[in-house]
Amino acid sequence: MEKEKVLIEIHTRHARICTCALRKTATRAVWGCGNADADIVFIGEAPGKKEDQQGIPFVGSAGKFLGEMLASIGLARADIYITNIVKYRPPDNRDPLPEEKAACQDWLTDEIRLINPRLIIPLGRHALTYFLPDARISEVHGRLFTQAFPDLGTRSIVPLYHPAAALYNGGLRTTLKEDFLKIPRILKTLNKKAVPEK
Repeated sequence: MEKEKVLIEIHTRHARICTCALRKTATRAVWGCGNADADIVFIGEAPGKKEDQQGIPFVGSAGKFLGEMLASIGLARADIYITNIVKYRPPDNRDPLPEEKAACQDWLTDEIRLINPRLIIPLGRHALTYFLPDARISEVHGRLFTQAFPDLGTRSIVPLYHPAAALYNGGLRTTLKEDFLKIPRILKTLNKKAVPEK
């Protein structure tokens, strides 16, 4: 419960101090939501129209598809934490600009540091390049990477295609479903690594 309180404080503080220019055109900041003790944090790129209206990430058709894929591996939204690189909706759902990502960076960093997940799953190329700047989603999706960050420490990352992209491309949909099925196995290997040898 204490962690959830701190998470609300993080969101409240950043919603007040964030300098992202998108706050002028968005309805509201869209906070990350879910389990403050989650093993997995999913990270999208930015809120869309429905998210902007409701203030909750992944509530549109991509969110529904994400929910179906979570169910396929025995998880629900309540088990995970989900957020976006950028906390405000870009006009007409355009791609977020580098300066908009930079303005929201401390907010995301504080979320990840508090939750301290075993696994970070960037959804789509914008979230991917935030963590692995030189990677291409078509080449690295579904693979486990271990990366050290100055502000986050060493993190385990499995990039996946964004559910929105998969909705409009049947081939990607199959790929994303297959990649999702790898998540429980990857988590188990991470759990094993976390147990000290006797």
